[in-house]
Order: sequence, then C-alpha cells, then structure tokens
Amino acid sequence: MDKLQALEERMAHLQRMMDDLSDVVARQDAEIRRLGRHVGLLMEREATREAADGEIPLADQRPPHW
Repeated sequence: MDKLQALEERMAHLQRMMDDLSDVVARQDAEIRRLGRHVGLLMEREATREAADGEIPLADQRPPHW
C-alpha cells in the first residue's frame, strides 16, 4: 500500500467519524432545546400554582438566613 492510499483511507475514516459526531451533536442540540421548553413550561405552571395559592414565588423569597 502506498503512502497516498494510506492517507486517503485515513482521511475517509476521519471524515466518517466527523460526520457521526456531527449527528450526535445535532441530536443533543435538539434534545437540549426540547428539555429547555419543558423546563420553561414547568416553571410557568409552578408560578401560576403559587400565585393561585397566594404564596410568594419561591424564586422571590428571601433565603432563611437573611
């Protein structure tokens, strides 16, 4: 096997790895965005529930050591 062929094979392997990693990153990005939307909805739901109960939202309460 000559040097050029070995380099071409290595480059093809690295290209495949890069494509696979790109797919993983794209899936993770979609999952992070989905989870972010869910967290936002849960925060809104909790704020609505706290407001309905007449409580001060937890985020606005002073810590106990103050």
